[in-house]
Amino acid sequence: MAQQNRNPSTWGPDAGDVLGTYLRSQATAFLRGLRLHEESGADAAESSDAARSLRGAARRISGSLATFRAVTESSWADGLRAELVWLSSTLADEHAYAARLARLMDALHRLSGSPELPAPRGSAGALTVGSARAGALLDRQLTLARTRAHSATLQALGSSRFHAVADAVAVLASEVPLDAVAARGRVAEVLVPLAAVAETRLSAAVSALPPIGGCEAAPSPYDAHHDGLWHEVRRLLRVHRYAREVLGEDVTRPTAAGEALDRHRDAAEAAAASATAARTPRIAPATAYALGVLHADQRHEVEAARADFQHLWLREPAVTPR
Repeated sequence: MAQQNRNPSTWGPDAGDVLGTYLRSQATAFLRGLRLHEESGADAAESSDAARSLRGAARRISGSLATFRAVTESSWADGLRAELVWLSSTLADEHAYAARLARLMDALHRLSGSPELPAPRGSAGALTVGSARAGALLDRQLTLARTRAHSATLQALGSSRFHAVADAVAVLASEVPLDAVAARGRVAEVLVPLAAVAETRLSAAVSALPPIGGCEAAPSPYDAHHDGLWHEVRRLLRVHRYAREVLGEDVTRPTAAGEALDRHRDAAEAAAASATAARTPRIAPATAYALGVLHADQRHEVEAARADFQHLWLREPAVTPR
């Protein structure tokens, strides 16, 4: 008997099964992170780790719901995705302020040529004289911002809005609302093309980035106007990585291009914080000078990260697994 021909695209699991398994696993990770956060109490390290787990799971769920929206019940997916974006953003703020302060203090130490903040008195020059006061000002402003972010996080986690999100994720851990038609399609027919759309959006965003250095069309290295375009590329790269993860590729190890975008984000936000501090009324000229040098240093870090990313992207562009 002749062997019957089969279309390879019809082999393998349904798209709904693959996406559902991934979303349930991330919902379970979210609930685990929530439990650890509740049990951490006053332990700052454990609380930070738990919040990081919550953010990671929330971003993976929301990113996957955006990419593979057509496979789910769209109204449900849109509502949950919006709430998870709100939650992950709220949880990220406290860590972001702490990391920003550490980055700026390290830069001040390096720029002043001392392993510790210099004393405000001395004859070593304006940078040395102003760096201690600049460090103290940044510490006050960013510590206050971090405290407010911590309070906002506690308020959010105790709100009815959060409990509604947690309930929705708990339901997701056992049942994923899927589109009855799209979910029955094969992975190669449904999920792979949708992941390719995410990759195309990422590639288009990279192509639309403004030039850096070396030509008249390039923006000034001290101009933060284009930072938002780079932040969007970072977001799209993250969404693209989550899509690859759904399809079964191991993307737990950060890519060099992604790390360059992380450095870009950190430097851009640190530069903005130093600029905000420099606009504080009635600060001493030496303090303003030190903050100006710090701002320039972080903008140079921004440009270096942009150059690194573009070099890495041309050498090893992202590829969606087939």
